[in-house]
Amino acid sequence: MIEFQHVSLSLHNREILKDVSFRIEKGESILLAGSSGAGKSTILKLALGLIKPTSGRIWVFGREITRLSEKKLMKLRQYFGTVFQGGALFDSLTVEQNVGFFLRENLNVEETEVQNRVRRTLQFLGLDKFLTYLPSQLSGGMRKRVAIARAIVTNPQALLYDEPTAGLDPIAARRVIDLIKHLRESFQVTSLIVSHEIHYFLDIVDRMLMLKDGKIIYDGEPNLDIVEYFDEADGMVSIQHLAG
Repeated sequence: MIEFQHVSLSLHNREILKDVSFRIEKGESILLAGSSGAGKSTILKLALGLIKPTSGRIWVFGREITRLSEKKLMKLRQYFGTVFQGGALFDSLTVEQNVGFFLRENLNVEETEVQNRVRRTLQFLGLDKFLTYLPSQLSGGMRKRVAIARAIVTNPQALLYDEPTAGLDPIAARRVIDLIKHLRESFQVTSLIVSHEIHYFLDIVDRMLMLKDGKIIYDGEPNLDIVEYFDEADGMVSIQHLAG
């Protein structure tokens, strides 16, 4: 479904990604982990075709996207639901308007259908009582759930989460994690979760990719034989194998 083949990216004479290769199968849930600045969010932008690699090839839904026109890329992006870091909600729009925005502005869905889909989605997420609220009236965890509602209202084939628990307290983060797990179990949707908070996601993903200095240094099952920790002083990622 999503495949990177020897992808490298340089911006402003700085090498961001170096020969990155991985494949995500349909229905898989993947954690892409690494410290801040490691290039995790860049991989999401590449998968969406928002930026193009310096070298290598990227396949999405059976299409090689590195040479596609913007018009064709726009059509492919409709198959993704993206939860941006910080939520990226429109401050001046209500919850209902935020969730229905893409349906109205990009897909030209009939208004009655938009309202029905938005209400069903918000009800599924337990947010149907907050239709008329503005983002500023919601807690951080609720804003994140609204962002997830906006991502799934289009019935995407794949969900991309960019630091979905960033800035949340442990209780709110747990609710978001449970929701991500619930979505996967309910709809078998392919998920790529970008996070530096590894411990939150080990028990809800099929596989883990570790990114360090622009390279994939680990691609395998998350398990108790691997301990990941972040040194907050320099942001480096270390892996220790406990077996043996």
